[in-house]
Amino acid sequence: MSTINDSLSALLNLDGALAAAIVDSGSGMMLGGAGSGIDLEVAAAGNTEILRAKARTMSSLGIHEQIDDILITLAKQYHVLKPLTRNPEMFVYLVLDSGRSNLALSRLKVKEIEKTVEL
Repeated sequence: MSTINDSLSALLNLDGALAAAIVDSGSGMMLGGAGSGIDLEVAAAGNTEILRAKARTMSSLGIHEQIDDILITLAKQYHVLKPLTRNPEMFVYLVLDSGRSNLALSRLKVKEIEKTVEL
């Protein structure tokens, strides 16, 4: 198990990583955040709404699965939202520079981190 700060540091060591956070989607508040170039408090609250909206839509459609991750692609960035398997009310949020990152490797690292972060 790793602490929140250790997990965030590991994410920021990824090529192209700009910022990362662990977020409580029940409240939209960050449990921890690191990096720069983005207001993580605002991003945590906004991305909480994205996860809630997707969960409502899945429920309306009768889809009874857990969200593995959500990927948002922008012109110059990737945003990855990964609910924790042990506690889907919490999620990892990672912002990557799309020109300097390897999305596949980054998603694997997020999956690894979400299994080991100690809350």
